[in-house]
Amino acid sequence: MLKENKVKKKIKDGGYVIGTFVKITDPSVVEILGLLDFDFFVLDNEHVSMSKETMGNIIRGANTTDIAPIIRVRKNEDVEILQALDSGALGVQVPNVDTEKQAKDLASYVKYSPTGKRGFSPSVRAAHYGLYDKIQYVKDANENTLIVSHCETIECVNNLDKILEIPEIDVIFIGPMDLSQSLGITGQSNNPKLLSCIDEVIKKTKKSGKAVGIVTSAEKASEYIDRGVQYLLIGTDQKMIASSGKEIINKTKK
Repeated sequence: MLKENKVKKKIKDGGYVIGTFVKITDPSVVEILGLLDFDFFVLDNEHVSMSKETMGNIIRGANTTDIAPIIRVRKNEDVEILQALDSGALGVQVPNVDTEKQAKDLASYVKYSPTGKRGFSPSVRAAHYGLYDKIQYVKDANENTLIVSHCETIECVNNLDKILEIPEIDVIFIGPMDLSQSLGITGQSNNPKLLSCIDEVIKKTKKSGKAVGIVTSAEKASEYIDRGVQYLLIGTDQKMIASSGKEIINKTKK
């Protein structure tokens, strides 16, 4: 049996999940996050250079706990997504999905036939190296895999109504910093233009019945939860180390 995607289940049941971006390639990092009771992590394969072997070992580290491994792939491409899922990831988070066609392509890359056109190899790790019943594996993989589609440009916001019609997409993820850049107000996180855009995405996505995701701080997370955001990414593993280290130095240095 595939490991149950508890993140997808919690979202479908109306709950929220807490995760963080992982940039450090030591598998012990995700193991620790799992022991700390994070629901999921997003391995940042877009901004961090790593081999597929490293990615697979990090997923193995995650499998020692209940944390769900989600991979942020480099781009919306069939082989990128295929290799992440074949390695045992429970979902993909995909940047630069700005049009209805790109969203349909994404769904087709994740799902096996008849829903999509993901390449099928029954000998991969996700299929237990050929020990999983093939027909059951395809069914379970199609039902269990989470699709998180980024909304981080004004083009995506303008096309959101059509993107939301694609049933296979589970989460629309707002990237505030990239969205601010697309709006011509790079890094201005409190600019009314950006806040209005975020509000629009949240309202439309909730109305469609899909989940909304966003990257935020621990301080603001409860505010977003109250607004119905279900998929929350808070900081990164590197930032946790930096913040904790800074606090220790400030408290102990004279």
